[in-house]
Amino acid sequence: MSASLGPERPVGVLRGLTEGSAGDPAAYSGGPTALRIALGSQLRRLREANGITREAAGDVIRSSASKISRLELGRVSIKTRDLADLLTLYGVTGEQERADVLTLAREAAKPGWWHQYGELLPGWFEFYIGLEAAASRIRCYEVQFVPGLLQTRDYARAVIETGNPGASADEIDRRVSLRMKRQQLLDPQGGVKLWAVVDEAALRRRIGRPGVMEAQLDQLIELSAHPAVTLHVVPLSAGYHAAAAGAFSILRFAAPELPDVVYLEQLTSALYLDKRRDVDHYSAVMDQLCVQAERRHGTVELLSQVRRRMD
Repeated sequence: MSASLGPERPVGVLRGLTEGSAGDPAAYSGGPTALRIALGSQLRRLREANGITREAAGDVIRSSASKISRLELGRVSIKTRDLADLLTLYGVTGEQERADVLTLAREAAKPGWWHQYGELLPGWFEFYIGLEAAASRIRCYEVQFVPGLLQTRDYARAVIETGNPGASADEIDRRVSLRMKRQQLLDPQGGVKLWAVVDEAALRRRIGRPGVMEAQLDQLIELSAHPAVTLHVVPLSAGYHAAAAGAFSILRFAAPELPDVVYLEQLTSALYLDKRRDVDHYSAVMDQLCVQAERRHGTVELLSQVRRRMD
């Protein structure tokens, strides 16, 4: 194949990865997880542009089509030798172009801060934390609990203890520490915006010892004025609504190469949806929830009403 890639190669297939990012890949990606997704997406585009199947690509790296699929989704990192072989297969033979992509792949393989909690994290949730760390905007709906990024330490501990009844005190402490560290995303200088919609039922459900829920509500009232947080409450009086089936999150990223992702958590696994029609559907539901929340009560007014009834 020609080093020029020929007319079938999409314009800019590698431009987003190699221009302005080789010197500081982390600044481009927002973290290794997002960089793996961007790299995987570009590898998929290269493969498809050259008419190569996943099976054929898997054979070249002595693996399988399913491994290529995981690489292209950014779920796993790629070895230098395997990436070099794929670039050759896809016709990327320019020395500098290959060097830039290989540099980015090495950065994508570096552990994120959350890897120090690796023994606590199933793979499906570790992937989410990597996405969360790279997001520029997070929109979430919660029906059961206060969103993790807005929880007080005591509320988080109560939730974690309930969900992990056999865990040791040390494990509980580490899980709480992980949740508190995730909240550093909301530093006003961090660039992340959280748009949270909470069902009123979650605010009325007492969790933990006396005083825990009251303190949590006080913190939510304070966070309503946080520059990085937009908080809505869907009142019980709204009745059945489009999101009654369960919680979800929508993550958006600054890098245009990264698609929006819908995250749906289950008891022992999670779903990640990035097809445009799925993202659009959940975005429309989120918009509808916000309208329902604001139509009846202001956020602080409703939070204050719930808080007063607990005294």
